Amino acid sequence: MARPKPISGFPEFLPAGRMVEQRVLDIISSTAELHGLASVETRAVERLEQLTRKGEIDKEIYVVRRLHAESSDVDELALHFDLTVPFARYVLENSGHLHFPFRRYQVQKSWRGERPQEGRYREFTQADLDIVGSGTLALHHDAELPLVALEAFERMHRDLGLPPVLMRLGNRKLAQGFYAGLGIDDPAAVLQRVDKLDKIGPDGVSALLRDQLGMDDAQVRAALALARIHSTDLSFVDEVTALGVRNPLLEEGIAEVSSVLSAVSAQFPGRIAADLRIARGLDYYTGTVYETELVGFESIGSVSGGGRYDALASDGKNTYPGVGLTIGVTRILAPLVGRGHLGATRSVPSCVLVAVDAEDTRPAADDVARQLRARGIACEVAPKADKYGKQIRHADRRGIPFVWFGDSVKDIRTGEQQEADPGTWEPPVGDLRPGITAAW
Repeated sequence: MARPKPISGFPEFLPAGRMVEQRVLDIISSTAELHGLASVETRAVERLEQLTRKGEIDKEIYVVRRLHAESSDVDELALHFDLTVPFARYVLENSGHLHFPFRRYQVQKSWRGERPQEGRYREFTQADLDIVGSGTLALHHDAELPLVALEAFERMHRDLGLPPVLMRLGNRKLAQGFYAGLGIDDPAAVLQRVDKLDKIGPDGVSALLRDQLGMDDAQVRAALALARIHSTDLSFVDEVTALGVRNPLLEEGIAEVSSVLSAVSAQFPGRIAADLRIARGLDYYTGTVYETELVGFESIGSVSGGGRYDALASDGKNTYPGVGLTIGVTRILAPLVGRGHLGATRSVPSCVLVAVDAEDTRPAADDVARQLRARGIACEVAPKADKYGKQIRHADRRGIPFVWFGDSVKDIRTGEQQEADPGTWEPPVGDLRPGITAAW
């Protein structure tokens, strides 16, 4: 059989890269649980009509059909492209069994049928954080989720060596109120075009606003002036006010940004900034919105984003407003692992290789391994009763630091060998698990 060709857009890590990913997922999950978020998992498929009812995403969806299905019994199912729409459905189906505000985190794969490129993949792992209320949801939750996410990012930076992040904060009410104050009839359409600033620049956005929406020069200049406002403190309020636009929705949005920025900055100074070009492309966002970048790796794009959605989950009688934030695990790790910036100190979990001096004594080696594993020390038994030199080289190729010989253990990095009892011996704490390496 010929060597299979890889399918673009479906990244697969080697064991060392997978170890990095698992450590990142451990940090996200443990941080979420420290803040009282419960883990949920939803199915991989949703009804196509559910996925396409919000946002401009119909060209990105993978449709799922049974190969031999009759046309009359084909369900219109598709793989979910994110975890927010499935979560909204989950809340509606299970609302009678949930206690609100419901706090959830979810780690799963998603799929999008778009052109693969660095930072954008067809299959990718996401970690979502959400808080959903019944009828109402207090504004302080808009600050709570950034605090959870930034705590996780700070742990990744401190413990694993990932780059620090900057979270950029915007608000749909602020932007829509500003555009309405300019006399624009369709503020949402302006939002969609301003959201393309990073992709096509101010000249490209100006052309779209003039040619597609018929905005005049003064309106275009004002819209771009708003988008240029960026501040890590409340000075953004004076900058918006100086533009001379008045509107009640604008004032509400300013107050919300001020509240979130103040609360988050108090705990993570320098990690969040008001950035009024942030709008988010999906149209279910109604208030606060977030985008997050890796400092020094802005070319990857946003690695975390989300915002307030007041009507995504509704059954016509009851509405479940929420605020959510996604961490793009694959978007972060695939480029950094692929470029060699992140790795692991060894390619296997094993801390010890138990040597075998002859096949008829393998049971004794298995017993040593059993005793080590019973105390949480990962190990493996040599696959062959080779000469000890070959067994040591086998361990070295896999990055295993210790080799066990009968009643002694050897650190093959230093050559130091000492008598040891598998019932009491402990490796150095730093060798117990593979370490994460960072090279910038």
